[in-house]
Amino acid sequence: MLSPFKDELFAYPHQLAQADGGRHLTVDYQEMRDINGRDEIPERRAQAKYVDLGVRRVQQDRLARTEVAQIPHITVGKTEGASFIIAYLYGQGGSRRQGMDDFTFGGNFNRVKNLASRNGGLYLTTDFSDFGAAGASQVAALLSLYAKASPQAPVYVACGSMGGALCWRLANDAGIAPRLGGLLLLGSHWDDAFLSSAAFKRRVPVFFGHGGNDRVFPAAKQEAFFRSILARAPDYPTRFVRFETGSHGTPIRMTDWRETLNWMDSIR
Repeated sequence: MLSPFKDELFAYPHQLAQADGGRHLTVDYQEMRDINGRDEIPERRAQAKYVDLGVRRVQQDRLARTEVAQIPHITVGKTEGASFIIAYLYGQGGSRRQGMDDFTFGGNFNRVKNLASRNGGLYLTTDFSDFGAAGASQVAALLSLYAKASPQAPVYVACGSMGGALCWRLANDAGIAPRLGGLLLLGSHWDDAFLSSAAFKRRVPVFFGHGGNDRVFPAAKQEAFFRSILARAPDYPTRFVRFETGSHGTPIRMTDWRETLNWMDSIR
């Protein structure tokens, strides 16, 4: 689905271990190399080689008027006839601007923006009122709006930290679950209700990226949930990448968007 873009810069570091038939990977993460060695200003501005700002030409701040609410959001790429749709949902204290910042998180958001725009897709971020039913209904309304304009496009939803609550709700949303191409949980949490959701029954791929030293959502608990999926359905399309020694925000910086989305696309 996605052609290469700066793959050599964003590929996973050295693999330390493998488990669960290759579906659980532990990769090396080193703050001095993966933050200080990558950023011009640590945690604030990636080095220029990690970004391509030409993508800003197809970026637009918008306001959608839906039955649920007026929803501020930002789009990159094709708003009609897109070949795929990727949405990023932030965690506590974030906003729609987090997932559009070209320089934070090592330039990883700039990479997904470029991957979408260069491959005929749509990438979007959105504001929402909360991480409960109201926020989920707003996100669902926005995604439905763009899914209608791109009827053949699978919808991939990435959720950072507390945003995962919205991912799990969308997994059982009657309007969105049938369109889901995959869920990405980045330093996020678990929800046993997923095992009875519409997305689970459809075998929607699920990716977990997690820091080994995450103090907000302990890695061991998310790994236990990942393995509960495999216990229920041993051949379920799910993967777990553990960034050893990484913290809560590490997966947002380190997840290989192209590798993950191409894997999800191969399942369809």
